[in-house]
Amino acid sequence: MRDQYNDILMKQWVHVFKTIFDADTYHPIQVNNQSEYMEVNNEFPFYETEVVSLQANAEFPKKFPFSSFVPKIYREVKQFIYTCLKFSEDLNLNQTEIEDRVRKSTNLLLTRTLNECLSSLIKKPNLGLLQLIQITINTNYLEDSSIYLEDFISKTINQSSVVSVTSPNSIMPSAIDSSHLARLQGRTMFKDIRADAESQIYIRLNQKIDEFLELANYDWMLVESPGMASPYISDLIAFLKSTFEAFTNLPLKVAQTACLSACKHIASSLLHFLMDEEVKCMSWGVLQQFNLDLIQCELFASSEPVREFEEGSLQLCFAELRQLMDLFTEMDSWSNYFADYGKQESKYLRVNPSTALTLLEKLREGEKKKTIFASLTKNEREKKSKSDTLREGEKKKTIFASLTKNEREKKSKSDTVVKKLKQLITSNTINNS
Repeated sequence: MRDQYNDILMKQWVHVFKTIFDADTYHPIQVNNQSEYMEVNNEFPFYETEVVSLQANAEFPKKFPFSSFVPKIYREVKQFIYTCLKFSEDLNLNQTEIEDRVRKSTNLLLTRTLNECLSSLIKKPNLGLLQLIQITINTNYLEDSSIYLEDFISKTINQSSVVSVTSPNSIMPSAIDSSHLARLQGRTMFKDIRADAESQIYIRLNQKIDEFLELANYDWMLVESPGMASPYISDLIAFLKSTFEAFTNLPLKVAQTACLSACKHIASSLLHFLMDEEVKCMSWGVLQQFNLDLIQCELFASSEPVREFEEGSLQLCFAELRQLMDLFTEMDSWSNYFADYGKQESKYLRVNPSTALTLLEKLREGEKKKTIFASLTKNEREKKSKSDTLREGEKKKTIFASLTKNEREKKSKSDTVVKKLKQLITSNTINNS
């Protein structure tokens, strides 16, 4: 009978918890007057120093760091404890047995029923990033409230043995002596749920970043950069700035991990743009544009979007891309690259020869395409539009005939760089085998 009643209660509180979660806005509670403030204060224990006034030199409105489901869940857990107590009083148990039974039932409520409801909540596909952040913040306060629930159980049972307890709110709060109280296992549960929510934050943040990156629309044969960052990069940086402002109430380690993960994800995605096998050729103009976009990412990383990062740690996420861009845009960069290759002091230490070769070959193909187009007469262009079957040998012949002396020298230098890069790649392969 006891177990059957317990199962009935658990099913009832599943519905209670889900109703609370569905009704929450997942925004911090805002109170506009003393009456609203006291309403929250009477329901949930918290540190008053964590309540923030929204207007300078004004007592109200104020904002709590947690959303409405925190005091509501706390209240319903207390109601569950009270319900279990009233049932146990009719079983002819002594006070110790009653307390043991109530604690076991409460632990089951927290570790199974509430745990499953929270797990389902954070895995909802339509749950937004800011909502996940708020849930993570909420679990901190629910975990901290566990000690008050432990005290509530003992004091409810003690008072019920002397007077009739009519409701959970009739139990008066008092200073907590936790030395004689057994810990509720819910504390560990809240830690585990928070860890899952934090993992979901990292995943959702990268998914949101991908939505911006999908808007990238590079003209790979761009003649000249317009001199400003691409719109998708500007929008992405604006999103990141506003997002990390919302991380203020998260544990610092979580905010730092999310920021570092975001920068690494952006850097790897940008490199993928350049290395994409579907992009066969590109111009120096698009490389200039890409460099401007990279600069915006570097400026964001250096702006300390999350506090207390070790200086330069976020910028390191973009170090490979920065060195790659410098290698292709600075004077005498190739001679320095080959001379210092493998040395710790090398300016281009992070540039892999295979990456450099892939990008160089795409730029060479872009030069070929541009030269062929420039060398074609109007009739040849018309002919090419009808049939794109020029033989490779004829292409090379046309290219070579159109090259000026400087262009020939440039091509010869490019051939030398390609040859040296291939030698480095071969050497690395042998050394690693």
